[in-house]
Amino acid sequence: MHSNQGQAAAPAPESVKILVAGGFGVGKTTLVASVSEIPPLSTEETLTEASTDIDDLTGIEGKTTTTVAFDFGRITIQRDELVLYLFGTPGQDRFWFMWNELAQGAVGAIVLVDTRRLQTSFAAVDFFERRSIPIVVGINHFPDSHWYEPDEIRAAMAIPESVPVIVCDARNRRSCKQMLITLFEHALARVPG
Repeated sequence: MHSNQGQAAAPAPESVKILVAGGFGVGKTTLVASVSEIPPLSTEETLTEASTDIDDLTGIEGKTTTTVAFDFGRITIQRDELVLYLFGTPGQDRFWFMWNELAQGAVGAIVLVDTRRLQTSFAAVDFFERRSIPIVVGINHFPDSHWYEPDEIRAAMAIPESVPVIVCDARNRRSCKQMLITLFEHALARVPG
């Protein structure tokens, strides 16, 4: 008979909550799905005629689904010592009441922007700035969008120099991981002493 007495139990992994935010149709669901190690929980629903006068599809006319609650994914890093829980926020104004709850306990957020509809992400940046939650702004270029450099987006959105603004592809796992690394470095730099 083998005894485990005297052996310390493996410590439970630390967990960190990260939000993926931005306007309607910027790629939040895609980002969570591309980087999650588990099949992501998604609350995507088909857009209906009822939302025609509510959801602005200008620039994203081909969009057929929308997140109605949140997306959820998970990433384990550092030899199972750290678990990242990703929560993708809904983008439409009518679901923003959920953002306060989702932001509770978040160590940071990735704010995605779509250069075809830059105005849809201003409120997300403001939301996190008001709560002093560290962010990284990810420029998610779409195939039919004009290419803008990070400095152009920073100037257009009046984003402080201290906030990282990087080009990304929400469909690409490596690109999404790089944004998460950048977010962690940014958040850690803000921790006192």
